[in-house]
Amino acid sequence: MEIKTVKIEIPEGFNLILGQSHFIKTVEDLYEAMVNTSPVAKFGLAFSEASGDCLVRYAGNDPDIEKMAREKIMEIGAGHSFLIIMREAFPINVLQRIKDVPEVVNIYCATANPIEVLIASSEQGNGIIGVIDGYRPKGIESDDDIKYRKKLLRDIGYKF
Repeated sequence: MEIKTVKIEIPEGFNLILGQSHFIKTVEDLYEAMVNTSPVAKFGLAFSEASGDCLVRYAGNDPDIEKMAREKIMEIGAGHSFLIIMREAFPINVLQRIKDVPEVVNIYCATANPIEVLIASSEQGNGIIGVIDGYRPKGIESDDDIKYRKKLLRDIGYKF
């Protein structure tokens, strides 16, 4: 068995959700979850089939983002994984709905950061064993940092 990393970077202003699912129906159900939760979101999603034809299945409402999702899930190359790339929406707005899709088994990350996907490879195929999301901590927040965090959440409407 070999362990490798696949770096995934997305453009500024985009976010992603990387997860695991188990059935071809995932593509249509994730699409419906996205448009029913955030109809203004622009997104593409891709699902890596793990049996049968073993194809990357995809959908979305923006062809360029769809292409990005297809290419990145091919780089990951792990069966039953899915990737949603979005703009004009944030994971916090759609994540619970994504988790509620019956086929979804696991969410590895939901972020705008560059990630490294840890992949275990065997003769059978690839599997995601974890994700490095962003960077290591540089310190502990100060009183001023706490004030900034609280103000930011209120300024963007997540707290009142």
